[in-house]
Amino acid sequence: MQRDVRVLIVDDSSIVRQVLSKELDKQPGIQVVGTAPDPYIARDKIISLQPDVLTLDIEMPRMDGISFLRRLMKYHPLPVIMVSSLTARSKDTVLACLEAGAIDVVSKPNESYSVGDVSRQLRDLIRGAVYAQLKKPDQETNAAPAAVTPAASHALIETTNKVIAIGASTGGTEAIRSVLQPLPRNVPGIVMTQHMPIGFTASFADRLNQLCRIEVREARNGDAVVPGLALLAPGDQHLKLARDGARYVVRVGDGPRICRHRPSVEVLFESTARYAGSNALGIILTGMGNDGAQGLKTMRDAGAVTIAQDEASCVVFGMPREAIACGGAQVVSPLSEIAQHVMSYSEGRLTAKSAPASPAAA
Repeated sequence: MQRDVRVLIVDDSSIVRQVLSKELDKQPGIQVVGTAPDPYIARDKIISLQPDVLTLDIEMPRMDGISFLRRLMKYHPLPVIMVSSLTARSKDTVLACLEAGAIDVVSKPNESYSVGDVSRQLRDLIRGAVYAQLKKPDQETNAAPAAVTPAASHALIETTNKVIAIGASTGGTEAIRSVLQPLPRNVPGIVMTQHMPIGFTASFADRLNQLCRIEVREARNGDAVVPGLALLAPGDQHLKLARDGARYVVRVGDGPRICRHRPSVEVLFESTARYAGSNALGIILTGMGNDGAQGLKTMRDAGAVTIAQDEASCVVFGMPREAIACGGAQVVSPLSEIAQHVMSYSEGRLTAKSAPASPAAA
């Protein structure tokens, strides 16, 4: 019989520690083995209690969350889930934590996220985190990008004949950066869904825009999909591809959660299959669950080229695995090679006919 996942909660708020402990202890297969109000006490409890997963606040006394995370990943790597109040001050810090190796970020309960919402999200993340592939202690978490000319404000008015749709979840912030950073400015227009809380997608897009040759920004309803531009779904809003005459555009809006998510990769991929068909490339990256798997299959059936990140390079292999299992992925690729596949597709060297058959799902 599989033992419970052992969790240590680190937060300077006694109320948050009590609420999270109470809610997580209700979840089958999860055991809260302890709590800590700051990183120094957490350090001792990690040694004595040997937790499988850590939940970590950002702003704490004596040592901030990212400083503690960096030390932890160097000397005692553990799957870490950031639990943040998601204030304006914390946004850049959370992104830095994800770059440093945190598995994911969850909002503390607030007017947008109830205690039940947060506990269910944490439950799923904790259960999946024990299978996460952590960065090695000597592995660079945020290698300095090659010097590039900062992307100017986008001025292209031509439509793109091709569309690239990317979906990711747990571990996806670094995976998306790895794919976008090498791309040239004439790459076809890109539409992306990454599971992130409200308020974080704009900061994430800004961060990518600083690192990439192409322009990256949070999508606005009616934005045109044009070469050299990547549009990211806003937190808690679905992103769909559509057409406006000869142009590809995006629609951003509410709707029911699909595959338990909003934004949903499934929604993006299904709309891309409908409106772009064989003029699209679909890429599914690291993430828990199955969001986007059937949508990638729909894209493949519509004639698109489809790629899934391979298991060895994923933080969590859930979404790519499900896409491979249902026949949605033509190409299964290491993360380090996906940007090259994108450029091959852009140049017409990678097509639905030329793409190799994917290996059978394990």
